[in-house]
Amino acid sequence: MTEPVKDKKVFNFSVLRRVFLFAEPYKRKFFWSLFLAIFLAVISPIRPWLIQITINKGMQPGAQVWFLKGAAEVIIGITVIQLAILLVETICRFIFTFFTASLGQMVVRDMRVATYQKVINLNLSQFDKTPIGTLTTRTINDIESINDIFSDGLIPIIADLLSIIAVLSYMFYVDWRLTLISLAPIPFLIIATYFFKESVSKSFTRVRNAVAQLNAFVQEHITGMGIVQAFAAEDREFKKFNHINEEHRNANVKSIFAYSVFFPIVELILAISLGLLVWWAGGTERPEAAGNITAFILCLNLLFRPLRVIADKFNVLQMGMIASERVFKLMDNQDFVRPNNVAESPNHSLVISKGALSFQQVWFAYQQQQYVLKDISFSINAGETLAIVGNTGSGKTSIISLLNRLYHIQKGRITIDEIDITDFDLFYLRSKIAVVLQDVFLFSGSVYENVTLRNNEIKKEQVIEAAQLIGVHDFILQLPGGYDYNVMERGATLSLGQRQLLSFVRALLYDPAILILDEATSSVDTESEQLIQQAIDKLITGRTSIIIAHRLSTIRKANKIIVLDKGEIKEFGSHEELMKQKGLYFQLNQMQFEKQAID
Repeated sequence: MTEPVKDKKVFNFSVLRRVFLFAEPYKRKFFWSLFLAIFLAVISPIRPWLIQITINKGMQPGAQVWFLKGAAEVIIGITVIQLAILLVETICRFIFTFFTASLGQMVVRDMRVATYQKVINLNLSQFDKTPIGTLTTRTINDIESINDIFSDGLIPIIADLLSIIAVLSYMFYVDWRLTLISLAPIPFLIIATYFFKESVSKSFTRVRNAVAQLNAFVQEHITGMGIVQAFAAEDREFKKFNHINEEHRNANVKSIFAYSVFFPIVELILAISLGLLVWWAGGTERPEAAGNITAFILCLNLLFRPLRVIADKFNVLQMGMIASERVFKLMDNQDFVRPNNVAESPNHSLVISKGALSFQQVWFAYQQQQYVLKDISFSINAGETLAIVGNTGSGKTSIISLLNRLYHIQKGRITIDEIDITDFDLFYLRSKIAVVLQDVFLFSGSVYENVTLRNNEIKKEQVIEAAQLIGVHDFILQLPGGYDYNVMERGATLSLGQRQLLSFVRALLYDPAILILDEATSSVDTESEQLIQQAIDKLITGRTSIIIAHRLSTIRKANKIIVLDKGEIKEFGSHEELMKQKGLYFQLNQMQFEKQAID
């Protein structure tokens, strides 16, 4: 479950600075946005001013304003000027809105790429500790909220504040008394805005927490829908979902209520301001009163327009800042696999030529001091096959996870061709090690895309050749569309054995120096096991191989066998040697054949 969103201060300048570092490649667009914000603020009082001039001077007999003479000419001329200013303002506002929104999208694109790149390079231990829903929220929802910092947050707030300052400056310049009278209700607006901001901010926080919980719940339960239905738990799980959904609804309703109260209050305060304005100015007999009243009415509308939304924008900015902080926390995660142990730049000169493998006094723990592997030492020559057996939890899978550096060891050394694996370029190392897991993961896409992992350098002829070698070519051709058949998410339309055979094709295509088979036949039927065993024989020929299996019949051909128990090597040798010792391996063998006899 994703962690709850907490209230934060609006302006965390260190976070804001990091956000704007992503905007640096687009600084021209950013500075244009700021320039347009200032320009639109400066010209905002011009139209009220022109209307004031038109009423106060243009409607008098013998009127003359600038180069315009006569009442009709003054009115027509100023009207044309107003239309020109309105056109310029409209164009500038369009460009301003487009620039701020597109700037936000460009920053979002770059941040999402950086975040996803960070996620795919995290140590596997991070995925053990962090729910998938959390990482999905970081990469999608939180980064989308950062877009609001640009489109509805900081720059629009600056534009609104500058506009308010410009209009107020004009009003005080024209008549400071009239300005103070018309703005007398503003303190009530400030109070209402404060309570509105706090209420909506809390509602937004509740909404985001509920959305995060909904994402995590739905993702988890759709993935595990087979278990839910198998145990007839639909009603119970639906009630849990409904509870989270009701919290989401209640939070949104509270937010809607705040808006429903705030906007009528703003309209009421505006009406009171207009009433005070007319009452005060109407009592004077100054000739310019009519023009001033009209101009001030327009100015009050120009003031209240941004005041209506500025609190909302502050909330948007606050949520964008919170989202930024969460994303940067992920980006700052130091638990990732570095490409090389010696330096940050990979050592491309080191290559795996043979595939001889050695573990030297290796200790490993997923959590500090809770060792799951203890003083593991063994060696296999290039081209040999090593089998690892042991009860569940003995550390078999941990050994292969260390080999391709999915986790870091705490003590000891692992070498390939007498070179420490941390000295190899990480991506090169992993490209030379193929892993076939018990639970084969297939991505949504075609058979061809899954076995090549969308590597365009692998031609279809190579795929067909590998499939024929494994013995799966005829089966693929029987699928609708053949190699273009969509296997759907996680390969749901294929049997476990079929998915396993496709994973062998995938492994063969990448021509690894070291092959790892983790429980490759433990969950398939006898017929599929025979096909898979034939495929295994072809795959391991000429390669250094590590086979993990519960079924001892699949590992008798191994050159060496390790018997693990509680993270320690109890026995090591060939099948014949271990059977003669009549130790753990002998007992495991006897137990399994007794079970087969009973079956």
